[in-house]
Amino acid sequence: MSEHRRKPPQGGGRAAARRGASGAPSGRRAAPRGATGSPSSSYGPSSSYESGATEDEDRPYGGRAEARRAARNGSVSGGRRRAPESGGRGRGRGYGPPKKRFIDYPRAGRSGPRRWIPSWRLITSLIIGFFGSLLAVAGIAYALVEIPEVANAAKAQNNVYYWADGSQMVATGGETNRQIIKYEDIPEAMRNAVISAENKTFYKDKGVDPMGIARAVVNMAKGGQTQGGSTITQQYVKNARLDDQSQTFSRKFKELFISIKVGRTVSKEDIMAGYLNTAYYGRNAYGIQAAARAYFGKEAQKLNPSECALLATVLKGATYYDPAGYPEIDPAAGPKENTERAKKRWAWILDEEVKDGSMEAADRAKYTEFPTPQNPRSNVKLSGQIGYLVSLAKAYVVNNTNISARELDQGGYEIHTTFSKKKVTALEKAVQKVRKENIKPKLRPDKDKHVQFGGASVNPRTGAIEAIYGGEDATKHFTNNADTTGAQVGSTYKPFVLAAAFKNGIRSKTGGAEQDSSQRIIINPKSLYSGKNKLKIQNYDGTVWTDKDGKEWLQTNDGHQSYNPPSYKIDLREAMRESVNSAYVQLGMDVGLDKVKAAAIDAGLRDDNSMAGATYPSFSLGTSSPSAIRMAGAYATFAASGKQNDPFSVKEIEKEGQSVYRHDTRPKSAFDPAVANNVTDVLRTVVEKGTGTSAKLPGRQVAGKTGTTDGNKSAWFVGYTPQLSTAISMYRMDDDETNKKRKFLEMFGTGGQEKIHGASFPAEIWQDYMAVALKDKPALRFPTPEPIGEIVGQPVVPSPTQTEEEEEPSDSPSPTPTETKSSAPPTTKSPDPTETCKEWDPSCKDDGGASEGGDDDGGVIGDPGGESPPPTGDADGGNGNGNGNGHNGNGGGIFAGPTGGD
Repeated sequence: MSEHRRKPPQGGGRAAARRGASGAPSGRRAAPRGATGSPSSSYGPSSSYESGATEDEDRPYGGRAEARRAARNGSVSGGRRRAPESGGRGRGRGYGPPKKRFIDYPRAGRSGPRRWIPSWRLITSLIIGFFGSLLAVAGIAYALVEIPEVANAAKAQNNVYYWADGSQMVATGGETNRQIIKYEDIPEAMRNAVISAENKTFYKDKGVDPMGIARAVVNMAKGGQTQGGSTITQQYVKNARLDDQSQTFSRKFKELFISIKVGRTVSKEDIMAGYLNTAYYGRNAYGIQAAARAYFGKEAQKLNPSECALLATVLKGATYYDPAGYPEIDPAAGPKENTERAKKRWAWILDEEVKDGSMEAADRAKYTEFPTPQNPRSNVKLSGQIGYLVSLAKAYVVNNTNISARELDQGGYEIHTTFSKKKVTALEKAVQKVRKENIKPKLRPDKDKHVQFGGASVNPRTGAIEAIYGGEDATKHFTNNADTTGAQVGSTYKPFVLAAAFKNGIRSKTGGAEQDSSQRIIINPKSLYSGKNKLKIQNYDGTVWTDKDGKEWLQTNDGHQSYNPPSYKIDLREAMRESVNSAYVQLGMDVGLDKVKAAAIDAGLRDDNSMAGATYPSFSLGTSSPSAIRMAGAYATFAASGKQNDPFSVKEIEKEGQSVYRHDTRPKSAFDPAVANNVTDVLRTVVEKGTGTSAKLPGRQVAGKTGTTDGNKSAWFVGYTPQLSTAISMYRMDDDETNKKRKFLEMFGTGGQEKIHGASFPAEIWQDYMAVALKDKPALRFPTPEPIGEIVGQPVVPSPTQTEEEEEPSDSPSPTPTETKSSAPPTTKSPDPTETCKEWDPSCKDDGGASEGGDDDGGVIGDPGGESPPPTGDADGGNGNGNGNGHNGNGGGIFAGPTGGD
C-alpha cells in the first residue's frame, strides 16, 4: 500500500465529525478518496469523491445536524461550502441549479416567506406594463372622442308658468337671462378673480390639472378652502358642451378627454369667454352679463374688482353663496348664513389675487366693504303678485318632485299652477281697497306705517291654492305674507278646541290621568261652560291649575264681560259666537291640550315651534302662528266634512311635450263627518249672528271665525263656503326684512280705529274678495250635521228669544240650529284677542296671558303679569313653507321637507 493511502476511519457518526472538524487544517483539506463516513452511502454516492471530484474540493457534510454545527462553528477552513456541480442526491434534497422561468414568481431559490416577495425587476415590469396599458387606452379614447357643438348644449330655455285655466302667466329665463358677450368685454378683474378662485394654472395646463385634483382632495380632507379639482376648461365643457350633467364615471371619463382635446384645440381666450358666458350665477342668471344685471343692475363691463369677486364667489353655488338666501330650498341657506359664507370667500378671492400677482396690494386695500347686491326680484316680470306666485310654485317643484333647483333653473319646463288669475286679482284689489281707504302713513306715521296684509284661498275638495296675497309688490317687499309664520292666530284657533271635544270627548272627573275612550264623554254644542270673567281655570279633575310657581290662572274675557249671571253658564255655540275665552280655555283643559294640538295638526297645521305652548291654558286661545296658507287649508278640512288635503300650488309639469310630474290628490280622513259638520254648523253662527257678521255673503252659507291677539298685534278672519276656504291676516312689523329679531307692533289707532279686530279690516277684505271669487258659482249648502254627543253642565232656562232647530235654509242665509241666547244684556260683537305677552317683549301689556284685549287686569292671583307660554317662532316668520319666499322663521314650510313648518 502506498504511503499516501490511508485506511479510512472505521467509525462514523457525530464523534468522527467532531474529530474531523477539530483536526482539519486551516488551508485546503485533502480527504481520502474512499471515505464513506456518510450514513447515506448505501443509497449512492454521498460525496464528491465518489463522483469523481478532485481532492481540493470541499467535502459535503455527512448530515443536516453536522452541517448546522459546521455552519455555526465556522467549519472547514472558514470558507463557503460550494454546492455539488452534479445533480447527485443528498439527504432527500437535490442540489442542482433551478430551472429559469419567464416570470420568476414565486421566486425560485428562495425559501419561506422570501419566495413570495417580488423582486424589484418584477415590480418595475408591472408598473411599466400598467401605465403602458393606460396610455394605450387613453390614446384610443382621445382619438375616438369628438367635441360636441357648443350651441346645442348651452342654449338657455324658458320656464313657462301657466294659470290654472291654461293661459300663460309668465316666462322666465331665455333672452332676458342670457346675453353672450365677447372676451374683450369681460372685465379683466373678473377673469383674474375666477382664475385665482378656480384654476390658478389655467394659462399653463392642457385642459386638466392632475396636481390640482390631488390638491383639492388634500384640502378637502383638511377641511380648508379649496379651488376645486376641475379646471375652468373642464367646467366649461360640462356647462356648454355636455348635455349630460350626471355624476357617473362614464360622464366624468368623457368630460376628461373632451377637456384635454378642447384644451389643445381651443384658445384660452375662447375657453374663458365660453365659461363665463355659460356659467350659472343664481337668480336665473346665465352668463356674466345677466349676472351683472341681476346682482348689480349694470353692464358687465362696468363691474369693479370687488363686484367681480362676489360674482366669482356665487359661481361656487348660488344656493349657499347668494347673500339674498334660499331658505325655501334649504333652511341652512338663509340670508344671514349665505352672507357670512359669501363674505369669507369674497375676501379670500381678493387676497388670492394679490398672492397670484394679478392685483396690487394697494388696490386690494380699496375694497374692504362687502358689495351690496340689489334685491333678487328686480325683474319687472316678477313684480306685483307674480313674483310671490312664481317663488311659491318654484319651491313646490324643488321640494316635492325629482326636479332639482339647478335643473329647474336650466329651463325648459312648462309649469301648470293652481292659481286662478281672477281670484288673485280680486284678492289683491280687496286688500288695496282697504289700504287706500284706511291706511294713511303720512297722516298717522306712528300708527299706519309698516302695516302688512296676507291672504290665501284653498279649494276644500282638492287642497289647491287658488289665490294668495303676498304683499304690496314682490320686487319691494320680499317676504311672502301668505306663506309667512309668526303672527299669532288668536281665537281662530278655537274651532280646533271644539273639534277635539267632538272627536275625543272631555275627561271624566274620576277617570284618572290616562283615560281610554270609554271614560270620556263626547259633548254636544249645547253643553254648558262658565262664561264668567276672571274664571279660575281648573284641571280636568277639578283641581285648580297653577303655574310652576304655584300661582293660579284667572282667564278674562274681552271687555272683562261675564255672561249669563248669576249662573254664568253659556253653551258652546254661543261661546263661539261671542268668542268667550273663559269657556273655551276650560274646555281645552277638560279635553286635554295634547288632544287640542293633535286636532289642529289633523286639520292641516304643522307641529312647529309655535306649538310649544301646548302646556299652558292659553294655548286654546291661539298662541300658535301658522301661515295664512295653512290656516285656509285647515279650515278647508271642516268645509270638506273632515277630509284633509295638503295645500299645493303645482298640478302638472311638462318638458318637451312630456309630463314629468302630476299632482295626485289623496285626501286623508282627519275627522268623522259628524265632527266636522258640527264644527261648521257652530261657525255658521259666528257669521250670521256673532263677531263675524261683516263677512256675510248674501245668498250663501258662510262659516268662519274672527281672531285678535293680546296687545292688538295681529288680527285674522278665516272663513269658508263649501267651495272655497280663505284666511286673511293683518299685522304691523318694521320693514327691515334682514333683521331676524323684528317685533310685531301694536295696532291701537291703526287705520283710524281704536283697535283692530278680526271683524274689521280682515273680515272686510274677506267679504269683498269672496263676493268676486264666487261670482257665477252656485250657492252650495253645507251638509246638515248629525246629532253628536251629550249635553254636559247644568241646564239654563231658555229665554223667549231662544231659537230651535233651523228650518231648511232658503236662498238667503238662515239661522243655524240649536242656538242658545244669553239672558244677559246684548253683547258687543267684539273680536277676541288671545295672545299672551312674552317675557322677552317689554312692549306688550301683559295681563297674565289670559285677557282678550290687552287689559291690565286678569292673569294670576297676586301677580297681574302671570306666566306666559315660551316664545314661539321668530317675529318675522318666514318659514317660506318651502314655497319660495318666506324667511326662515321656523324653517321649511308647507312645501318643504321634514325640516319645514309653519
